[in-house]
Amino acid sequence: MVNMSFDNREGYIWYNGNIVDWKAANIHVLNHGLHYASCVFEGERAYKGKIFASEEHTDRLFNSALTLDMDIPFTKKEILEAKDKLLIENSLQDAYVRPVVWRGSEMMAVSAQTTKINVAIAVWEWPSYFDPEQKMQGIKLDIAKWKRPSPDCGPVHAKASGLYMICTLSKHEAESKGYSDALMLDYRGQIAEATGANIFFKMSDGKLHTPLPDCFLDGITRRTVIKIAKNLGIETIERKIMPEEMENAEECFLTGTAAEVTPVQEIGNYKFTPGNVCLHLTEAYSKLVNRK
Repeated sequence: MVNMSFDNREGYIWYNGNIVDWKAANIHVLNHGLHYASCVFEGERAYKGKIFASEEHTDRLFNSALTLDMDIPFTKKEILEAKDKLLIENSLQDAYVRPVVWRGSEMMAVSAQTTKINVAIAVWEWPSYFDPEQKMQGIKLDIAKWKRPSPDCGPVHAKASGLYMICTLSKHEAESKGYSDALMLDYRGQIAEATGANIFFKMSDGKLHTPLPDCFLDGITRRTVIKIAKNLGIETIERKIMPEEMENAEECFLTGTAAEVTPVQEIGNYKFTPGNVCLHLTEAYSKLVNRK
């Protein structure tokens, strides 16, 4: 299943209001989303048949679409119900959920006011984002040459497909060097995030420090982990963090729907030791998302 092409799987996809065969969920090569990145999406996860933070993800999907001047032709309630129905149709309990919204092929130019807004949802089995044994030890990150753009250079708070081009480039380069992922700095040279996950550091003061999400996504998992940390009596400080400050960090971890809570042992020349904070947060997050 892992090596099967995503256009050649068995199952069903929700496509513009209808449940269709997986292999029939196709688009034309001249669609606006492909050529001009007029596309937004969500990454969600189901545990024991229940999608974690489904409403929050749906709200963000609609906000992202609005930012890209796309009016989703379905209600939030319809999208929520479609996701749940699709899990049942595909007989999945633990799965990844991918809603996607894009402009169609009615116009092929930068201006695209009359294009149809399409919506699809796919679900599939999803293993750990990183190798489980490697995750226990902490993964290794390269430091990307590409930087997160300024808020006046793009819709940085939308989960928009065009913003992920530099993530793919950064992750490819990191993996070619033997790393699992890459840390991205922002346009000011401050620490931003990994290619698809937010980042936290436990500093020598015993507190968690995480970058202010002023030019990248304030992840739903990020916010969840901050709440978990508070419940565990761990203070989180959101602030600007420079790369050289990693010298004072004792622990480091990533957060994201796919990554969940993943300890980090190395970023470039900086070393960390996954410890009690990473362990407690990993366990608490797993308990939260798997509760009935």
